[in-house]
Parts: sequence; structure tokens; C-alpha cells
Amino acid sequence: MTTSGATSPDATISDGTISDGTTAPRTLAFTKGHGTHNDFVLVDDRDGVLDLGPAAVRALADRRGGIGADGVIRLAPSAALPEGRALLESEPAARWFMDYRNGDGSVAEMCGNGVRVFAAFAESLGLADLGAGELVLGTRAGVRRVRKEPDGWYAVDMGRWTFPGGDAAVAAGLDASVQVRGWTGARPALSVDLGNPHTVVALGTDDELDALDLTVAPDVRPVPPHGTNVELVVPLGESVDEHGTSVGRVRMRVHERGVGETRSCGTGACAAALAVRAWAGGGAPDVWFVEVPGGTVRVTALADGHVELAGPAELVFAGTFPLVDGSR
Repeated sequence: MTTSGATSPDATISDGTISDGTTAPRTLAFTKGHGTHNDFVLVDDRDGVLDLGPAAVRALADRRGGIGADGVIRLAPSAALPEGRALLESEPAARWFMDYRNGDGSVAEMCGNGVRVFAAFAESLGLADLGAGELVLGTRAGVRRVRKEPDGWYAVDMGRWTFPGGDAAVAAGLDASVQVRGWTGARPALSVDLGNPHTVVALGTDDELDALDLTVAPDVRPVPPHGTNVELVVPLGESVDEHGTSVGRVRMRVHERGVGETRSCGTGACAAALAVRAWAGGGAPDVWFVEVPGGTVRVTALADGHVELAGPAELVFAGTFPLVDGSR
């Protein structure tokens, strides 16, 4: 994708500045999308010519002076990024790469809701046909595969997941502690890795969940080296669906590193379901519906050690946004 105006086709944007040296305002085409209200600014860079620096990302994501979003997703050729080129060696089908940035401009490994919205965006651009097969894409957390279900939901194989604390943490039910603003003491928590880090805390009631103050980042100990998302969850029990499958339900709120509280987090929903499943012990369901402020997603623990996330993805509107010299 190129910017509008008289900019040369191979010009790039870095922190809001055009690489050819011009200083006049330029506009960047974008699409706004969300997955259960976890929202993103999406940029089509299929030619691999854009360099969106932290200041440009913050400008795009700003909810008062910009478009407003939890993060910014650049669709780029995998061959244009070192991480993408490494993935292509083992997975040539991963032609497109999801270059994801948190709203504060920091680089992130991946975003589960973002993968679904990326797939919808790629479909809208004619770069993917999920009616004919799956979309294989690259992320900093590895290759992700997306299929489309008959009801329009996008289902993503999120890859392998782990409990960083190992069997000892699972047996104990914890390997960390979390202090939320307003609590009189820290609570036990379990770490889950989905390619990005998560720390899950169980609460007893919906009222306790609703009363949480997540305007300040929870204090996690030990301090994760690269930060962590924190999921606060209320297990809602198990039931049998119309197909005779045992399913569980969980309510969740989440504080995302580099963003703050969001209305949904895809990898966080996976982490929440996997932690509650571990706490439930043997015989717990493999399928969990996770209720977040922005809607509901489905998490399935797969037999091969992977986990699948399914849910809606919507593209809301498109437009152009000015990025000017000096926006640093």
C-alpha cells in the first residue's frame, strides 16, 4: 500500500514521516475492525513499503486524537520481515504476516482476536478465500491457521500452549501472585504461555469480578521479564450441550500489557479456559465458552497439544488518517 498525494511509490512512513524527505501531511488508508470489541486499526501493506514506528502507532490508536484502537495490525508480506522469512522456510504457505503493535506502540508477539480480524481483512482485500480452505499466516509467535465456520465465526489454531511453571505449578494450582488495586492482599495465580505471556487469577463471584479496579496495571510477582496480560476469571461450571458434549463456561476481565483493560483478549480467553480446566482436574471439558465484556468466544483444547480459538470478526469502517512530520 502507498500513501496518497505526490509521494513516490516506494516511500515509507516511520513515526509519521514520509521517507522521501517531504514534510507535508500525508494520509494513510486504514480499516477499523474488532473481535468481540477488541478493536484494531488495520493497514494494508501488501507491498511491504511501510515502516510504522511507535509514534505513528500511538497516533492511530489514540481514542481522542486518532482513530482509536487497542492495537494496530499491518498486513505485510512475510518475506518483508526477518520473523516472516524464518517462518517461510518451514511453512511456505504463510505468505502474509500479521505485524501487530500494542496501542502504546510496543511490538507484540500475537493477538488471538487480532488473528481473526486479520483473516476477515485479508478476505476483504481478496488475499484469502476461506470458503475454499484455510488461511495460513505468520506472526511473531509462529504460524497460525484460520478456518471459517458455517455460522461465520473464524476458528484459529493458536498453536501449542504451555504452563511455564510445569507440572509442579499445575499440581499446586499456582506459580505467581497478583495484587489488584483495592485488594488487601495478593491472590494466587497460574501462568500460561500462548506465544505471549498470561497470568490467570480465579475469583469467587460475579460481583467480585465486576468490582475490580483495572485502571492500574495489576502487580504480578515474580515480575515477568517481558510483562504479562492478567486475566481475572469466574468459573461458571459445566454442562452438556445439544450434541452431548461436555462444555464449560467462564467469565473474564483482562488487563493487557501495553494497553490497559480491554473488552476482550483472544489469547487471554484461551489462557483463562486452560487455567480453569487445569484447576478442575481430570475429566474437565475440552471445550469452554469464555464470556468477556465484548461478547463470547469458544476455546477448545485440541488433542495434539494445540488450542483453538473461535469467535466473530467484524470490519466496521474504512478511511484515511493524516500522518505528519513532527508527530513524534
